[in-house]
Amino acid sequence: MVSILASWLLSALAIFLVASYLPGIHVDNFVTSLVVALALGVVNAFIKPILVVLTLPINMVTLGLFTFVINAALIYGVSLVVPGFAIDGWLPALLAAVVLWLISTLIHFVMFPVKAA
Repeated sequence: MVSILASWLLSALAIFLVASYLPGIHVDNFVTSLVVALALGVVNAFIKPILVVLTLPINMVTLGLFTFVINAALIYGVSLVVPGFAIDGWLPALLAAVVLWLISTLIHFVMFPVKAA
C-alpha cells in the first residue's frame, strides 16, 4: 500500500515537473497533478491495454514506438477531462509521453532496484 501511494505521489511530482519545464503543458497546482496522476493511472489500467491490442500490428512494425503515440493520446484525453490540466497540441503531448516514460522508468529503478543473481 505504501509503495502504491509513493508511486502515485512521485508520478504527480513528475507530471508537475514536466508541466513546469515543457512548453505547451499547463498544470494549475500540485493538487491538479495528483488528480492527473490518478486519472492517468486509471486510464493506463483500463483503456491502454485495449488500445495496445487493437494497434498491435502497427506497434510491431514500429518496434513498440507506437506505444508513445498511444500514451500521448491518453495524456491528451486526460487533459480534456481534468480541469486545470491543459495541453496545447499533439506535439507537446507526445513529448510529455516520452519524458514521463523516462522519469517513471528512473523512478521504478530507484524504488525497485534489480537484484543480482
